[in-house]
Amino acid sequence: MTDEEHALRTELIEACRSMNSLGINKGTAGNISVRHGDGFLISPTGIPYKDLVAEHVVAMNWDASFAGDVLPSSEWRFHRDILRARPDLKAVVHTHSTHATTVSILGKDIPAIHYSIAATGGAAIPCAPYEIFGSQALADVVVKALEGRRACLMAHHGVIAAHGSIARALALAVTVEQLAQQ
Repeated sequence: MTDEEHALRTELIEACRSMNSLGINKGTAGNISVRHGDGFLISPTGIPYKDLVAEHVVAMNWDASFAGDVLPSSEWRFHRDILRARPDLKAVVHTHSTHATTVSILGKDIPAIHYSIAATGGAAIPCAPYEIFGSQALADVVVKALEGRRACLMAHHGVIAAHGSIARALALAVTVEQLAQQ
């Protein structure tokens, strides 16, 4: 592992922990990915964020292969497909933030209720139709919902925020939650 890759893995871990401390996620429910080399790095499944070390972060190739015994997040498909479809985006943050997830349960878009919605890339934050978590069908509807946008809701599920860096994607996830509260 290069120093650059180690730093990126560390940044991803810190962002995972920040999701919980910022109140936009609980436990190990959310996940984060970042474009790297010939693929992407993604948070693992089932390991508490407080226990994560750089070696737990999974390096995946675009063909979904990975090395090692640590399994990637079950949501790796939408992370992969977003990053492949959107070369302008470098990082994807998925949360189960309370208010935005409540809006997603209603199957509603978040309308332009505040000027900060512009940070998401459009006049509304769309809600992708419900599909089973971890499925290719979910990845497909999420990629469609993110056309021309940097954030969307997933019906009965949560939030996706994507941007040019982990820090900016995390900040956008916070913005989505704030908009859902208003």
